[in-house]
Amino acid sequence: MIKSLRGFRDILYPESKKFTEFENIARRVMDAFGYKEIRVPVMEQKELFIKSTGETSDIVSKEMYTLEDAGGRNLALRPEATPGIVRAYLENGLYNTQPVQKLFCIGNMFRAERPQKGRYREFEQIDVEYIGNPNPSADAEVIILLDKIFKQAQVEGYTIELNSLGCPKCRPPYREKLLSFLKQNEDKLCENCVERIEKNPLRSLDCKTDKLWLRDKAPKMKLCLDCENQFNQVQELLTASGLKFKFNPNMVRGLDYYSKTVFEFKSVEIGSQDAIAGGGRYDSLIKSMGGPDIPSIGWAMGVERVLSIIKKEPKAVYPLAFVISADKEGQTRAFVMMQELQNAEIQTGGGLFSQSLKSQMRVADKTNAKYALILGEEEIKSNSVTVKNLKSGSQEKIARDKIINFLEKNK
Repeated sequence: MIKSLRGFRDILYPESKKFTEFENIARRVMDAFGYKEIRVPVMEQKELFIKSTGETSDIVSKEMYTLEDAGGRNLALRPEATPGIVRAYLENGLYNTQPVQKLFCIGNMFRAERPQKGRYREFEQIDVEYIGNPNPSADAEVIILLDKIFKQAQVEGYTIELNSLGCPKCRPPYREKLLSFLKQNEDKLCENCVERIEKNPLRSLDCKTDKLWLRDKAPKMKLCLDCENQFNQVQELLTASGLKFKFNPNMVRGLDYYSKTVFEFKSVEIGSQDAIAGGGRYDSLIKSMGGPDIPSIGWAMGVERVLSIIKKEPKAVYPLAFVISADKEGQTRAFVMMQELQNAEIQTGGGLFSQSLKSQMRVADKTNAKYALILGEEEIKSNSVTVKNLKSGSQEKIARDKIINFLEKNK
């Protein structure tokens, strides 16, 4: 028997219902905030992710699923949604018609990383992008939006952390200080961080191996006046909105395109990989991809990671009625009645008309249906339906044209 690949999985009912319910909550909140859905391809040119996410990022250097197609093109399954959304924004000329865009995407991403709790090689992300607004209100809005989704979905026990990564004006001096510090302590660094020293020293602060001691020892960034004012305004807006958060000067996030505000939502319930959502500003990304100089901010949420900490289980849904044909004469009438009930949006099972009455009743019990609706020769003659309450065992005959009204009153 062929089995699924490690890190890829089947999501069966009722777990699939948890995904649907959470997605519906997220959609309602995002609709209220004015975000519009965008659907981008699951496969893009490999170069898109290298150019946007960064060649030295773990995603690109270690985790991307890549392939060469029959035409010799280098392709990749999307490891994240932001690059594809920005490409779509540029390719479709949205910056000409309406440069300010509030967009969201719900879809599967792919990363060849080690599977662990709440983290798979194929996983679902909800992604939000607020394109074209440089004001700190945009930073505050996307964070509040994410918090509201979590609150409505009854996610508990998470914290919010903020930092600023500065801009092209204040980051270079800090980079030099950090580079000098890392070189002085090269013998203490892990192999990955040694490789990052020249390519991207800032990434060492996000290292899973070294970040604990670097958190205390590494130099802290000194923001320029503009970045300091911007970050202070973001915090003031969040505080005015009643949101609780804490400043984490060591947070860098794992992608090259971030600048200024970055943030993470964390939960201790999923172990050392405690981030369940995060994002930040990427004011230079659109320009670096060949577009105009348009500032943006966004976030991504790993749905599996969030669902793993939601304690509330979805309410089970069972058929209200299960339609049964007692004999050959009742099969056509039973099928028609089943369609009528479903058209009336009554949860209905049945259709196993070739099986015996006893077998159909046994299946009706297993589905946890409330009523069995039995049609046979006798019921056809009297234009009625035998209704058996599978919970109490009581049974009665009801006129055929009254059955929908009966079920709606006795849900």
